[in-house]
Amino acid sequence: MKFRPLHDRLVVRRIEAEEKTAGGVIIPDTAKEKPQEGEVLAVGPGSRDEKGALVPLEVKVGDRILFGKWSGTEVRINGEDLLIMKESDVLGILARESDDAKKAA
Repeated sequence: MKFRPLHDRLVVRRIEAEEKTAGGVIIPDTAKEKPQEGEVLAVGPGSRDEKGALVPLEVKVGDRILFGKWSGTEVRINGEDLLIMKESDVLGILARESDDAKKAA
């Protein structure tokens, strides 16, 4: 089954955090917090402004994003736990350092 989000919504897969601390301590599943980083799997077409013109989303499929702890709605699609959230729930897009270097050049 394919899922296509509407308006300014996007589908996100959480990216699991490290299971060890910097000191090498392994964190049990019960003590872990849900990750606040994810990969965008699908985006809607965008929202409409006051004049009715379509405003496309800045977030694109494949972007790695940071979002708030309680952002989005958890859903299960094709046996996978995913999040559906509005673009306004996204705190920022994570860019690789090599991407930043290319833009600066």
